[in-house]
Amino acid sequence: MPTLPWVVPNPPSPDTQAYVMASRFEVRSYRDVPRFFLKSLSAWRQVRSAPGALGASLIAQPWKRTFYTLSAWADRDALYAYARAEPHRGIMTALRSTMRGSVFTFWEVPAGQLPITWEEAHRRLADQERADAADSPERVRAR
Repeated sequence: MPTLPWVVPNPPSPDTQAYVMASRFEVRSYRDVPRFFLKSLSAWRQVRSAPGALGASLIAQPWKRTFYTLSAWADRDALYAYARAEPHRGIMTALRSTMRGSVFTFWEVPAGQLPITWEEAHRRLADQERADAADSPERVRAR
C-alpha cells in the first residue's frame, strides 16, 4: 500500500512549536494485518478532524506486518486527548493482543518545519529502538 500522504487538519502558525510523534507497530501474524489495517484507517479518519492535529501520515507495509504513523500536534495535551478519545482508545485496547512490538518517539520542531519527512521519522524511530534496547536488553532478546 502506498503511503497516505501528509494531511493538515489544522494549519499551524509558522512561529509556534509542534509536538511530533512517530510510531512503528508490528503485528504478530499475517492474519492480524487486515484487522490492524482497518482499525488504523478508523484512527486515520479521527486524526483528520482532531483538535490540535497539525499533520499526519501513515505507511502500511502489510507484507512486513508493519505499520508506521507520523503526526504533529499543537502540544502534548492535544496528542493525549486524541489518544484517549474514541475510536482511538478502543482501537488500542482491541489490538493489544495482536501486537508483536512497537516503538514510539516524540520531539518538538518549529511548526514552519512541517511536514516532517519519513526519512527523519525512520531515523528517530531507529534511534529510539536502540535506546530502548540499551535500557531493557531482555525485552529485545525476547523478540
